[in-house]
Amino acid sequence: MHVGEWGTFLVVDALLVLTPGPDWAYVIAVGLGERTLVPAVAGLVAGYGALTILVAAGLGVLITTTPGALTAVTLVGGTYLLWLGVTLVSRRATDTGQPPLPPPSSGVGVAARGAGTSGLNPKGLLLFVAVLPQFVDRGGSWPIPIQIMLLGATHMANCAVGYLALGSLARGVFGARPTVAQTIARTAGAVMIVLGALLLAGRALSFGV
Repeated sequence: MHVGEWGTFLVVDALLVLTPGPDWAYVIAVGLGERTLVPAVAGLVAGYGALTILVAAGLGVLITTTPGALTAVTLVGGTYLLWLGVTLVSRRATDTGQPPLPPPSSGVGVAARGAGTSGLNPKGLLLFVAVLPQFVDRGGSWPIPIQIMLLGATHMANCAVGYLALGSLARGVFGARPTVAQTIARTAGAVMIVLGALLLAGRALSFGV
C-alpha cells in the first residue's frame, strides 16, 4: 500500500466519521449523561475492530453476499438500535437534571452498548466491505489482510479522536443546561429509533412485506 493511498483513505474516512449517524447519537447521549466518555468511545472502536477482523478474514463479503446472514445482522442491528433509542427517549432525568443512559451505568455496560452500536450496525459492515477494498493494493508486497487491518486501525483512530471531541463538545455546550441536555439526549434516542426502524423497514421491503 502506497502512502498516498493511505492518506486518501485517511481523509475520506475522516469525512465519513464526521457524518451523523448512530455513533453520533450514542456519543452525544453518553457525553451528556456519564462522567467519562472513554468507555463509550472504546466500545465503539471495539465494534469497528470486530468488523475489521471480519473483513480481513473474508467473512464480511460472505455475510453481505448471503441473504440470510445479512438479514439476520440487519434484524439484530435494527432491533438493538430501536431498544437503545426507546430507553433513551423514555429515561427520566436525575435530580441533577442530567439524562443518564439506562442501567447499567458502569464503564463495562457503557462500553458494551458502544460496541453493539457500531458492531451491530449493518450499514457499518457494508461500509467496510464497500470502501476498504478500494484502497487495497492487490499487487503490493503487503498481504491484503494486513492492509485491511491497517485501514481498519486508521478508521478506529479517526473514530477515537472524532468521537471524544464530539462528546466533549456536547458536554461543554449543553452539559450546564439540564433542560437542553435532556432534550438533546432524547433527540439522540429518537435518531436511533428512526435509524433502527429504517433498517427493519428496508429489510422488510426487500422481502415484499
